[in-house]
Amino acid sequence: MKIVRIGDITVGAGQPLVLIAGPCVIESEAVVLETMDRVQEITSRLEMPFIFKSSYTKANRSSIDYYTGPGLAEGLRILQKVRGYGIPVLSDVHAVTEVDDAAEVLDVLQLPAHLSMQTDLTVALARVGKPLNIKKGQFLAPGDMQAVVRKIESAGNENILL
Repeated sequence: MKIVRIGDITVGAGQPLVLIAGPCVIESEAVVLETMDRVQEITSRLEMPFIFKSSYTKANRSSIDYYTGPGLAEGLRILQKVRGYGIPVLSDVHAVTEVDDAAEVLDVLQLPAHLSMQTDLTVALARVGKPLNIKKGQFLAPGDMQAVVRKIESAGNENILL
């Protein structure tokens, strides 16, 4: 298993378990900061590394009426506040057009499960060089993730979390 470094956190075989946690989608700055504070309090007590995860946009809602998040600019502004506390941040990236802005703030870029076979997005995320958290699409067998990993590695990035 490869070792991936995210700031002061090391992920891989023989390393402490890392908690990736936070609200599924950013509901508000207050909710994000309160959640971050509480999870940080717990993980500090447990001496467990922590990466904050919350999405600025959720593109896979089943209804047009469901809340999808504050959007790219506002969401990244809020996640930047979390980084200001020294906590690494992770969020979904849904489109090639979001990659550069997201990479300026995020410590880990996440490829959502429903987009895991989108080659253009996968390669654009990989080329940034930052760690990638790749979620397995429900429509893929576990072994099929090798194809996604090969796309990322072909773009020169081996900082992959599955």
